[in-house]
Amino acid sequence: MRPVIPYVTAALLFGLGGYGVLRRRNAVLVLMAVELMLNAVNLVLVTADTTVRAALPHSGQVFALFVIVLAAAEIGVGLAIVLQLYRLRASVTIDDVPLTERPTAVPAGDAPASAAAPGAAR
Repeated sequence: MRPVIPYVTAALLFGLGGYGVLRRRNAVLVLMAVELMLNAVNLVLVTADTTVRAALPHSGQVFALFVIVLAAAEIGVGLAIVLQLYRLRASVTIDDVPLTERPTAVPAGDAPASAAAPGAAR
């Protein structure tokens, strides 16, 4: 087997996944693009395992299995985050995700009684 064809295919898949991560605004589509990139890595690992005879037999296939397990965990956690984001914001657009939480300041006249000074008369 000529290893050039799978390597070029993996490079195209990885490039398409990188483009999807950089250009998409929908969180689900970004997760799909990351999956494309992980599958491209799997293709490279399996192709290298079949073409290059290493000291450890089937090491590329074992690493590919680890990448598949990593991808499954990533999808589980990623989809849980996306679902929670949709419940809170009613949108899965990445641009709407706050990266830092800003503290909300309470005006001085509207402070609740429990926030009053400890020695104040009630």
